[in-house]
Amino acid sequence: MKRRQFIQQSTAATALVGLGGLGLQSFSATAKKITILHTNDVHSHIDPFGPDDGRNANKGGVARRATLVDSIRKENPNTLLLDAGDIFQGTPYFNYYGGELEFKLMSMLKYDLATIGNHDFDNGIDGLYAQLPHADFEFVSANYDFSNTVMDTHVKPYKIFVKDGIKIGIFGLGIQLEGLVDKNMYKETVYNSPIEIAQDMSRILKEEQSCDLVICLSHIGYNYKKYPDRVSDLNLARATKDIDLIIGGHTHTFLPKPTIEKNSAGKNVLVNQVGAYGLYLGKIDFYFEPGKDVKADGASIIV
Repeated sequence: MKRRQFIQQSTAATALVGLGGLGLQSFSATAKKITILHTNDVHSHIDPFGPDDGRNANKGGVARRATLVDSIRKENPNTLLLDAGDIFQGTPYFNYYGGELEFKLMSMLKYDLATIGNHDFDNGIDGLYAQLPHADFEFVSANYDFSNTVMDTHVKPYKIFVKDGIKIGIFGLGIQLEGLVDKNMYKETVYNSPIEIAQDMSRILKEEQSCDLVICLSHIGYNYKKYPDRVSDLNLARATKDIDLIIGGHTHTFLPKPTIEKNSAGKNVLVNQVGAYGLYLGKIDFYFEPGKDVKADGASIIV
């Protein structure tokens, strides 16, 4: 399969904002379609916003997301549902249940994988660990070393999925916790450089594991205009060469369509983030056709 080169294309649906350009009719019947759905920074928002909640009125809610995800899975069973962290903190549900409800509902939605955000330590690392039995999905984080904590062996650096013969490698990255989270909350968790770890992880997944698609679940932030050199998703895309899609979190950045960034080898990387609070669901379709470059079609769907 040729090195993937993403081509922008349109999606015709009132709730979708397409990437614009090439139409779906260009794909042959032999093309394999992999759908990636994603959320980030849901922050314990279980219920939809009320009718008086300004610009977010009557939006969001886990039940609506579940209906949407179910309809997309029926359309394409080769679908993965991912979360880029900060599952916890933001409503009384977290204050009362400590994350149990969030994990149980995500399990009911059949999330495939998630990474860990800084607010997921808000009940301490012991509080996070205590809720793991309620999660029927796994967590990945390649740059957090949990060796000397209760989370040791419970978080993997990456996970590989195979859908319709397409091998998909996904690794996770977290933001620096020092100065952001009280040391007593994350204890002996060691933070390693996201850029260096990502270069290594993506090489392993692409070259050693022969993945057709490499995805980074990131909770390091989309971009920092005042601090352009700070580690961010855009800087990560530019500094690596084997990542195809970065699903971001932390900065609550709403992107109506994925950003297309050039990597260190001059190839296209998709970078996406869908704001916060479960208001939107990210949807990116990848099309694999023998002998042709991989194409991608991205959209943000309002919930």
